[in-house]
Amino acid sequence: MDALLALDQGTSSSRALVFDRAGRLLAVAQRELAQHYPQPGWVEHDAGEIWAGQLACAREAVARAGVRPAAIGITNQRETTVLWDRRTGEPLHRALVWQDRRTAALCEQMKHQGLEPRIRALTGLVLDPYFSATKLRWLLDQVPGARARAERGELAFGTVDSWLLWQLTGGRVHATDVSNASRTLLFDIHRGGWSDELLALFDIPRALLPEVLPSAGAYGVAGEFGVPIAGVAGDQQAALFGQAALAPGQAKNTYGTGCFLLMHTGAQAHASTQGLITTRAAQAGSAAQYALEGSVFVGGAVVQWLRDGLGAIRDSREVQALALSVPDTGGVMFVPAFAGLGAPYWRPDARGALLGLTRGTTQAHIARAALESIAFQSAAVLNAMNADVGVARLTELRVDGGASANDLLMQFQADLLGIPVLRPRVIETTALGAALLAGLGAGVYASADEIGALWQLERAFEPRMSRDEAGARLAQWDRAVRQVLA
Repeated sequence: MDALLALDQGTSSSRALVFDRAGRLLAVAQRELAQHYPQPGWVEHDAGEIWAGQLACAREAVARAGVRPAAIGITNQRETTVLWDRRTGEPLHRALVWQDRRTAALCEQMKHQGLEPRIRALTGLVLDPYFSATKLRWLLDQVPGARARAERGELAFGTVDSWLLWQLTGGRVHATDVSNASRTLLFDIHRGGWSDELLALFDIPRALLPEVLPSAGAYGVAGEFGVPIAGVAGDQQAALFGQAALAPGQAKNTYGTGCFLLMHTGAQAHASTQGLITTRAAQAGSAAQYALEGSVFVGGAVVQWLRDGLGAIRDSREVQALALSVPDTGGVMFVPAFAGLGAPYWRPDARGALLGLTRGTTQAHIARAALESIAFQSAAVLNAMNADVGVARLTELRVDGGASANDLLMQFQADLLGIPVLRPRVIETTALGAALLAGLGAGVYASADEIGALWQLERAFEPRMSRDEAGARLAQWDRAVRQVLA
C-alpha cells in the first residue's frame, strides 16, 4: 500500500496523520502544544516540545495505521521563527510564534523610513510583526552573543518546517520550501530566491538561511523511519493543494486558530490594492505558482476564548448548541481583535470589543456573535479579494479546518457571501495536502491532475439569506470594526 505520512505541526497542537493513496485517513495521533505568553502581545512555543511531540505523534500514527509509509510530508504553522545551534541542534530561545507582536515598534519605525513599498514589491507582503524577518532580528539582537555567532555561521534559522527537517534528518538537511520562504519578508517571490537587499534592510546574516526547494521533491531521508521526506508546504498553501484548488480563480478558507483565505492565481503574482498579500503557492515543479491571501488572526481561537476566558462552555464542541439556543445575536456584535486585526485592515494596535450589549444579553447571544464574527471577518477578506481580481469573482468557496465542521457557521458564511460553501469529505486538507505533495514528490502520483480527481464533496451550503439582508449585516459589521479602529 502506498501510504503517506503527514506531519501537521500547528499553532495549538502537533499531529501526525496517515493517508492511503486515495486520500482516505487511516490513522491520526495528536499532542497539545503549550502556549507561552511572557508579556502582553508576546507568544512563544518551546521548539524542543514541538519536535518531541511531533516525533511521538509520527511513531503513534504509523503504529496505529500498521503500514510503512512510502513518503513523509511536512506542513507547519508559518512565520513562526526558530533559531538554533548548528552543532548541538539546541534552540537559543523559545520560538517566536506568528501571532507574536513584540516587533510592532520596529515595523512602524521601518514604515516611517519609507521602506514598506520596496519590501512589498519584492515580497508581496505587508511590513508587519506577523512575518519572520523582524522576529529573527529581535532574536539576534536580544539573545546574548547570537548576532556574532550567526555571522560566524554557527547558527541556523528556520520556520517550523526547517526545524523539523533538521531534526528528522539528524542535522543533515537545512532547507525550506518556496511557500514557507515567501512568508519571511526575506524572499524575492518574483526572482525566487533570498534577497540580499532585504537581508541588508533587516540586518540578517545570509549564513543563517536554509536552502529553498520546490514543495514536492527530494528533501532527504527521515532517519528513524527510513523513508524519504518528499513534500513540504506552509499550512495554508498545503490546504489549498489538499483542496485541489490548483487552477487560477479557485479558493479555499481554512477555519483554524485563525482563518486563512487563499485564491490561486497561477503563474501571475497579482499585486493587491485591497490589503491582501501575494504569496507563493505550493510548487510541484520548477514553475512558480502564486496566490492571493487574506489572514484573519482570530478565527477558531474565539471559541477557545469562550471556553477558557469566559467559561461559557466546557468543550469547544458545545458552542453550536449554545449559539442555536437563541434565534439571533440580539444585536450583539463581537470584533475579536485579541491580537490586532489582519487583512484587509492590518491594524496590530486594534483590540477586541463586544458591542450592542443590553440587560437581556446572555452567554448564548455572545456565543452566536462569536461564531458570526468568524464569518464576518472571512467575508471582509473575500470581498477584498473580489475587488482585487475584478471580473474573475469567486463562484464557490471550499472550506476546511476544525471549525468548518460547524454547520451553523458554514451556513452563515454562505449567506453572507451569496455563493455556495463546499465542505469536502476530508476536512483534514492541510495534512492531506502535505501527504499529496509527498506522494507527488516520491512518484506515488504521476501528476497534479491525478490528485485533483481525489477531491470529494461532503456537503454544499447554499445561500438562503437575501442579498439585501446580507448587505445590511455586513454594513453592521463594518460599523463595529470602525468603532474598534477609532
